[in-house]
Amino acid sequence: MRDWALKEISNMADKDTVTGLSKLLADTYAVYLKTHGYHWNVRGPNFHSLHAMFMEQYTEMWQAIDEIAERIRALGELAPQGYRSFGNLSGIQDGDPNKDAAGMLKELIGDHEALIKTARAAREGADDVTAAVIDDRIQAHEKHAWMLRASLG
Repeated sequence: MRDWALKEISNMADKDTVTGLSKLLADTYAVYLKTHGYHWNVRGPNFHSLHAMFMEQYTEMWQAIDEIAERIRALGELAPQGYRSFGNLSGIQDGDPNKDAAGMLKELIGDHEALIKTARAAREGADDVTAAVIDDRIQAHEKHAWMLRASLG
């Protein structure tokens, strides 16, 4: 195969990878915002433990957002930014501060499961470095979902 053809195949794979990473970035940002909002608004007898757990999770996601965006930049593309861009890329819905604690937990569990699917889709065809970044995200969201499920009882 000619060099230009290899470069074209590589660029196409990178474009697909960047598209997947951009969706992962947007979904992560949406779940970060929701988790942070639920941290502020959770109520009930488990307030303290949920408040602390939500803080731990949104702090972890905040750091991950930067890692995902920097990986997009390392692949030579611009990372999406802004609420409109993220809203166009993400299927995650805004949180509802009127939900009770159990409702918040159930919604966040579903969101982390959606993030795991997004990450797995983004991993297809990714280079080793990008796959490692995505694998870290999958592991983190599996742990977050487990902790949320365990908190439901």
